[in-house]
Amino acid sequence: MAELAERLGVEPRTVRRYVGHLVDLDVPVESVRGRYGGYRLAAGYRLPPLMLSDDEALAVLLGLVAGRRAGLATATGTAGETAAAKIRRVLPPRIADRLDAVLTSLAFTAEPGEFPAPQTGVLLTVADAVRHHRPISLQYTSPDGRRSARVLYPSGLVNHAGRWYVTGADPEVGEDRTFRLDRIVEARTLPGSFAPPPAGDDPAGHLLASMAQAPHRHAVTLRIQGTLAQIRTRLPASIAEVREEDDDEGWQSVEIRADSLDWLPAVLAALDLPFVIERPAALRDRVIALADRLATSGRALW
Repeated sequence: MAELAERLGVEPRTVRRYVGHLVDLDVPVESVRGRYGGYRLAAGYRLPPLMLSDDEALAVLLGLVAGRRAGLATATGTAGETAAAKIRRVLPPRIADRLDAVLTSLAFTAEPGEFPAPQTGVLLTVADAVRHHRPISLQYTSPDGRRSARVLYPSGLVNHAGRWYVTGADPEVGEDRTFRLDRIVEARTLPGSFAPPPAGDDPAGHLLASMAQAPHRHAVTLRIQGTLAQIRTRLPASIAEVREEDDDEGWQSVEIRADSLDWLPAVLAALDLPFVIERPAALRDRVIALADRLATSGRALW
């Protein structure tokens, strides 16, 4: 015991705790008494290449299931299934059976999303370039099917609503750009490096801001009386830009770009905050129409 503890660099009681963990994992550990005694594996037994506790194994397998449903999978659609199968094969039977019970009895309240997945090679190349601050050349397909070559100084990877994005600076125009990874046909690391982004750089914030600023059919300008946190409960950063005003009464300027105005009246009503519509006039008409319908339904008696 003392010799094993010394070789491991731990206390003897820690060795006993480790042995207890192995026994819990159904590993046949034998104790041998005497001067040259200690612990040993049962004759003929070999440790599997992966040892996970119940909690660890459950966390890994549930992570694979949740990742597929949340759009975190790569282009190889079966990778999650094959990875889970490999993990289960090296687990002790007792743990594998208990995990099977969880996975076969688990139900979800929402259907899994159908998310476009990036190519694994593209994802790994972009991630490596982000980490080492190296420029990349992208072969990108636009939504209308046009192919173009882009150079990007990538600053971060973002997964938003089941889709993968890379954000960074375009050296040709000197502006930030955002690209969907599933539309990148090929990514290639270029020679050289660039200065890392400044401390506090927020790739996720850049992505949400670019989404809120994307061109749409309608440009909506509002003033809403409330805190930023209150407004964000119904108008996230991917939908609306909020500029906090130096106003003692708590009014904020809000800009929204939308292809349709039909959904906005209900969202504004759900905010339950005072608001003023600056533009467009068509939104005022829709809010008034919704208010009339609600008032009529509220007064109706069956």
